[in-house]
Amino acid sequence: MYLIKVGGGTAINLEGIAADLALLNLPSIVVLGANAIRDEVAEKLSVATEVVTSVSGYSSVLTDRSMMDAIMMTYAGLRSQRFVELCQRQGVNALSLSGLDGAVVRGRQNRGIRVRQADKVLIKRDLSGKPTQVNGSLLQSLLAQGYTIVLTIPVLGEDGVALNSENDDIVAALHATLRARRIIQLIEAPGFLDDPSDPETVIPTLGRVDLIDREQQSSGRIKRKLMALRKLFDGDPVEVILADGRVAQPLQQAMQGHGTYIRVDR
Repeated sequence: MYLIKVGGGTAINLEGIAADLALLNLPSIVVLGANAIRDEVAEKLSVATEVVTSVSGYSSVLTDRSMMDAIMMTYAGLRSQRFVELCQRQGVNALSLSGLDGAVVRGRQNRGIRVRQADKVLIKRDLSGKPTQVNGSLLQSLLAQGYTIVLTIPVLGEDGVALNSENDDIVAALHATLRARRIIQLIEAPGFLDDPSDPETVIPTLGRVDLIDREQQSSGRIKRKLMALRKLFDGDPVEVILADGRVAQPLQQAMQGHGTYIRVDR
């Protein structure tokens, strides 16, 4: 089984990914992002997109009820349904689920995000959380029936409330339950860049020490991504490929060696 995380930027080639899935012919779960269209819809709804950075340096979008509405409209609605449509046109029998559906992904609500404002440390609470449990039997049943699963946030909180969650954390939770053969992450860059401003600085391979060192040196969104990548290797060995989701054949190119290859043996 393959786990494929697809970024939510406007430049991601969803049509190309759907065409590649038709050629892949392997059980797959696509964890689909939608941050760009979420922000676009939120703006039209006059919902502010507030990014907060914790005192430990990790950034996330603050999620209130209005932002959750925008997430449901875009992640679980427009983005996922348009991608399912593209898959069906390629003969890929895709099925869209959010973490809420069938309690596919359960989560625990965050107690609060510690942020620094001026000389004070404040606790900001919102509708976000971390995945804690995956309904593996449901997912395996659907995969066995030949469905390609398209999975999005929100996830299901303890009290039945919808929660925002990081797709990187969801991929880690899925892998912990399903033990993917390979994880491919398609992003708006040619791979992991040594210099984020220079697309020519792709790092071809990364190891465990590299991930730890770079996480300690980073901040914001990239720090969170590195933490999630590191956690993927807390269990069984797995191959992870970070590759360009904007190219003509994103999955094929990733599997042909383009991008950044990460493998950590225990």
